Amino acid sequence: MRIASIDIGTNTFRILISELNGNELKKIYIDRVITRLGGGFSRIEKLISEEAIKRALAVLQGFAKILKRYEVEKVRAVATSVVRDSLNGHEFIGRVKKEAGIEIELISGNEEAELTVKGVLKSVSPLSKLSVIFDVGGGSTEYAYVEEGTILGLASTSLGVVHFADKFLKRDIPSELDIRAISKDIENVLSYELSLMSKFTADHLSLIGTAGTPTTLAAIELGLSEYDPNVVNGFVLKRDAVLRIFQTLIEIPKEKRLEVKGMERGREDIIIPGTLILLKTMERFCKDEILVSDGGLLEGVAYGLIT
Repeated sequence: MRIASIDIGTNTFRILISELNGNELKKIYIDRVITRLGGGFSRIEKLISEEAIKRALAVLQGFAKILKRYEVEKVRAVATSVVRDSLNGHEFIGRVKKEAGIEIELISGNEEAELTVKGVLKSVSPLSKLSVIFDVGGGSTEYAYVEEGTILGLASTSLGVVHFADKFLKRDIPSELDIRAISKDIENVLSYELSLMSKFTADHLSLIGTAGTPTTLAAIELGLSEYDPNVVNGFVLKRDAVLRIFQTLIEIPKEKRLEVKGMERGREDIIIPGTLILLKTMERFCKDEILVSDGGLLEGVAYGLIT
């Protein structure tokens, strides 16, 4: 049986087609497209723009053709942060069903975190019994506290790289004030929204990061001309390396960042707030490294279809 999972994110849409092999899944097709669905989203008006919806529909119509080509029997498409937060999210979901033939399920931040944990633990082996798994997203960042596969606590925070880029990064090269403002916002959110989880800052805790920011930073550190999930998955990213990369990126214009090996087009601006979220997360848990997982929500959705 062939199944497909689709992740409708605030920045990136992803599709995974897998074949059931016993109790495991064999990946036969995977792709991602940066749509910036949350680009220009205002937390005041709370509307996904018409331009963003049109970009999204074009990509999902393409995904629909891929589903037919691979003769997929079972599909689950999930939408996350920006669709959750928008007033026209349900209208968007209706248009996708009508114009692309794909039914989208709107999931909560907690379910997003649970599915991410499932996908991450199918992709990498934690370095310690207790882990914090975090997913840096376009509209939100989810944190899960896990002990040997059991979730002890979840937090879906308002930290989103697309929203930060839209709000603070108006210049090609960010100023020191821009960096300070983003950092302060991140610190405030982590202090407040993770305050009930302070007991999990034990020495034996490890950090596992997934989604575009950690994987891109790993690809840059590895100097990959072409992204290779097999090399990125399981890579240990050191804080010193992240700081060095960050310093390089903030000193050059957005277009120049695309010349850095490992940088994906469409991430040249959001990599700045994404890196700050990663650094502040390391600081929050007193860690100087993270384990990078290429697997996450997309894989979690896929495994959820067969369990």
